Amino acid sequence: MATSAMSEKRVVLLCGDYAEDYEVMVPFQALLAYGISVDAVCPGKKAGETCRTAIHQLSGHQTYTEIRGHNFTLNASFEDIDHTKYDGLVIAGGRAPEYLAMDAFVLNMVRNFVNSGKPVASICHGQLILAAAGAVGGLKCTGFPAVGPTLIAAGALWIEPDTLAACVVDGNIITAATYIGHPEFIRLFVKALGGTISESNKRILFLCGDYMEDYEVTVPFQSLQALGCHVDAVCPKKKAGDLCPTAVHDFEGDQTYSEKPGHDFTLTANFEDIDASSYDALVIPGGRAPEYLALDGKVIDIAKHFMESEKPVASICHGQQILAAAGVLKGKKCTAYPAVKLNVVLAGATWLEPEPIDRCFTHGNLVTGAAWPGHPEFISQLMDLLGIKVSF
Repeated sequence: MATSAMSEKRVVLLCGDYAEDYEVMVPFQALLAYGISVDAVCPGKKAGETCRTAIHQLSGHQTYTEIRGHNFTLNASFEDIDHTKYDGLVIAGGRAPEYLAMDAFVLNMVRNFVNSGKPVASICHGQLILAAAGAVGGLKCTGFPAVGPTLIAAGALWIEPDTLAACVVDGNIITAATYIGHPEFIRLFVKALGGTISESNKRILFLCGDYMEDYEVTVPFQSLQALGCHVDAVCPKKKAGDLCPTAVHDFEGDQTYSEKPGHDFTLTANFEDIDASSYDALVIPGGRAPEYLALDGKVIDIAKHFMESEKPVASICHGQQILAAAGVLKGKKCTAYPAVKLNVVLAGATWLEPEPIDRCFTHGNLVTGAAWPGHPEFISQLMDLLGIKVSF
């Protein structure tokens, strides 16, 4: 990616059916955005095949709930992985680890990474695989609280997570409790790979709303936090700590995307208190939220402030409906989700075809993308505008 010196760093992301949705996609796309090559693999599957994912969150019951997430597309074949050609390993959580921990080929691969001294980052239930591989004896590690007894039985020095964002490093092993800790988890992994992050003291504002697309808020949000940015998420008529429900938009053989419930996203600031002038950049997620946010006068004023001040603005998918309503696209070259082309053209912009769908474009201070598969380019191009670099 243009934001980073060519690192030639290569890592493996170990996946499986019903891995936690965020715990595969956030590190996958964040690391790609930073210029790191990531091969996502699953035993018994090849590049181009998919893993179904699970959305896990605490919803007031005695354990987490589970609903279906996005379909995650693998980009490499498990049988082709040679640990000597990679610099690190990431193990996703969710339900996949309980069966992956029974796979001898998985355990052999994990042992090879651990014994080589290369960084191994494991999150949530992923530590079940480390335990089965005999890799945690005498090591401090954390995880989702329910895996504690297994890790203790495997000889680990269990660190009870004081919050679900907890992370622990011992030697070349990085462990985290849940995806809430992704920013530190990813930052620690980048550091372990020899990476340094510069010019990351930026303040970034996210314009959120009910039923924004799940990935399109959380992937850039946590990716920017992992770089050390201060990131605030606001929604009209809501305050810090309030939730926005999100939508999972995916292509599953219908003429348009399907929609399923996503994770609940926690806002970090009060919408009514926002001073747009105190932020360096604006991010507008897509999904269904933009069509109603575009009717809110203060939302429109915020969009106008960033565009007229020529601060970086990154908008993806249906987010461009807000920019179109704000009248700030005239003379701009941009893309969007194809169904939003009408809004973009009527707003006076030059339409750029998103071919392929992960294509993103920068024109002046504006970064636009068509859909969440484009996050690596989307985040990378925003990093360029902000002057943030990841170097190895």
